[in-house]
Amino acid sequence: MTNWDRFLDSFFNARVAAEYLPKIVEGFWLTILLAGCIILAGVAAGLALAVLRSLGIRPLNWLIIFVVDLFRALPPLVVIALLYFGLPAAGLSLSGFAAAWLSLSLVLMAFTEEIFWAGITAVPKGQWEAARSTGLGFFPTFSLVVLPQALRMVVPPLTNRTIAITKGTALASVVAVPEILGAAQAGVSFSFNPTPLTLGAIAYLVLFLPVVILGRWVETRFAWKR
Repeated sequence: MTNWDRFLDSFFNARVAAEYLPKIVEGFWLTILLAGCIILAGVAAGLALAVLRSLGIRPLNWLIIFVVDLFRALPPLVVIALLYFGLPAAGLSLSGFAAAWLSLSLVLMAFTEEIFWAGITAVPKGQWEAARSTGLGFFPTFSLVVLPQALRMVVPPLTNRTIAITKGTALASVVAVPEILGAAQAGVSFSFNPTPLTLGAIAYLVLFLPVVILGRWVETRFAWKR
């Protein structure tokens, strides 16, 4: 057997691929579900914190900044491990899926809050003053004038951060979530062949390559015109 034949047998073994492909497909759909839950929770929570921060209540702002900086500083894997292995000591147990979802949502929340806040503060002060001069209160000014402009400015960085955190769903394999990487690793363990990892890599390409292309289109479509 030549080196090329050994390579093909190791990474592109047809028998192993046929046996473990259904598990990879199941992990594919689970990854999509996990990524969707993370995006919805993380972006919504980040926007809510940015809106609360815009109220200018100093003690609340200090608390928000502390929470945001905390989850920006901690590696996502550390957050997952703390929630999954640490909370049972406090009498609260989370499934692997719930721990991964909550951890990555908190990390995404922290980054999106800073992105939204940067967009809000980037809106010229004159926009606030012009709206208030017409008799609008704080909340109508914020929701009708400031926030729409801020959202348009933050779409490109928000898209990039969302793509980055959804690729972190592979970390869920550490807490036994059978997403793509978890299913591939299980296949390698049972088959003693790395072909399931090749299938996993292909599944990630099928999932995230269109997302990256869509993200590039969104960046171009919503780029701030100067």
